[in-house]
Amino acid sequence: MSGIRNWLVMAAMLSGWGVAGVCLAADNVYVANEEADTVSVLDAASFKTLANVRVGAKPHNVQVSPDGTRVWVTNNGEPATADASAHQGMGKDEHQAMGDAGAVWVIDTTTHAVVAKVGVGLHPAHVVLTPDGRFAYVTNGGDNTLSVIDASTQRRVSTIAVGKFPHGIRFSPDGTQAYVANLKGGTVSVVDTASQKEVAQIPVGKGPAQVGFTPDGRLAFVSLSGENAVAVIDPATRKILHRIAVGTVPIQLFATPDSTTLLVANQGTRKKPGKTVSMIDLGTFKVIKTVETGAGAHGVAIDREGQYAYITNTYAGTLSVFDIRKRSVAATVPVGKGPNGVSVRP
Repeated sequence: MSGIRNWLVMAAMLSGWGVAGVCLAADNVYVANEEADTVSVLDAASFKTLANVRVGAKPHNVQVSPDGTRVWVTNNGEPATADASAHQGMGKDEHQAMGDAGAVWVIDTTTHAVVAKVGVGLHPAHVVLTPDGRFAYVTNGGDNTLSVIDASTQRRVSTIAVGKFPHGIRFSPDGTQAYVANLKGGTVSVVDTASQKEVAQIPVGKGPAQVGFTPDGRLAFVSLSGENAVAVIDPATRKILHRIAVGTVPIQLFATPDSTTLLVANQGTRKKPGKTVSMIDLGTFKVIKTVETGAGAHGVAIDREGQYAYITNTYAGTLSVFDIRKRSVAATVPVGKGPNGVSVRP
């Protein structure tokens, strides 16, 4: 009888099922700890920390490559030479440009070793990879540009001028365009990936921090950290369709794989931390639930099954594992100091 029980437990683990009947993803989750100069690697099934990878100073954002073999992280170069007065938070918590060029470091997901370091522009914020994995795009807030890196050679191949203080960036599902949130410009830049040029700027409002798309390509979004709102954009017309009030200082946002729900992390400020995630129904464009996570809710990533979202709580030093279907927090995991960007294999 014990042998049958053991076999069932093993079969459940192999199929991705965890304890207590909870279905868990089998991938790793990566968190950029901005105040610890590390990237935490967590097992998505057990929520245990597998590694803490030392990276460059003030790592802000992290992104897993489409094939899952590499993790890209933005930072400000070697910790020993980094400016100790580097930014923390937004606004009076807003990021301040730094005088030295930044970098993107590349981590091997098998060994957790840093395998490449690529110089980019001033004060890099976010890094994303094209859906085909060929290029990495990096927003350089300090010089109003994007750095384009050949992912196979880890060499910078292009620099694209965009709006003022570019911060968040995401690609359209078909990979033909990148949307860039220009934090201090009040616009979203539209970049054509074939020509690697900015082709439009969409006026959106105060403090655009991050952008996103529904996987079906029907809608785009931008968080407006200066308005406590999210703007919904029609990618076909590049017009604002809706403005939706959320919590204080919304930062990252992410749509579920079925394109029905948008999750928005409300960071607040260091003096008055926000600690919630707004769930927006993309049929009615209304907030259907506000869920408490932790102080300084900032980063959002969703697993490919659409079951779990991972929320970094910058001021609490934790990662919330959010069960999307149950609309509740399943676990809270300690990570490094000042967790910011988060990524799981797409």
